Amino acid sequence: MPTPPLTLLGSSLCLAGLVGSLVSSSPPEAAGPLSSQADALAGAWAADEYVLSSGDRHPVRGRIIFTDGEWQVLFFVMDGNEPRRGSGEGGRYTFDGETLTFEHLHHLSYGRTMAGLPASPLAMTARDGEGPFEPTGVEIDGDLLTLRFPSGNSMSFTRSSACCP
Repeated sequence: MPTPPLTLLGSSLCLAGLVGSLVSSSPPEAAGPLSSQADALAGAWAADEYVLSSGDRHPVRGRIIFTDGEWQVLFFVMDGNEPRRGSGEGGRYTFDGETLTFEHLHHLSYGRTMAGLPASPLAMTARDGEGPFEPTGVEIDGDLLTLRFPSGNSMSFTRSSACCP
């Protein structure tokens, strides 16, 4: 079955935004050496599962990447082998060992209806200055990462590569 044009467009835009942000973003003004807490996050993590506060569970494909104070994520919520929703996001972050606070500077998303999730129109945001902050609970257990969002939803990841200092 051919891939719908909107899926290809969304995938291309997400990838372009992710690559562009990684290549052209200047580092945060307050960036310094990674703290030991941030060292635990540094690198790339493969998305595994999205668990909604309602109890609905969805497999996810993609990556979240943490460098020295910056983050990028590209993920797709799957229905079997078909992506039903997707998001590319990024910005700056702080991490104190328990709470990861995302600052959202870039965002591109689209989603079709899934169990526990209403349809979501195509949305794009690009900020040069400050963005909204999202304090997120974090659990790191070796190569397993769980993010617990203020919404009550969570997403789990497995480390896919370590990062450079």
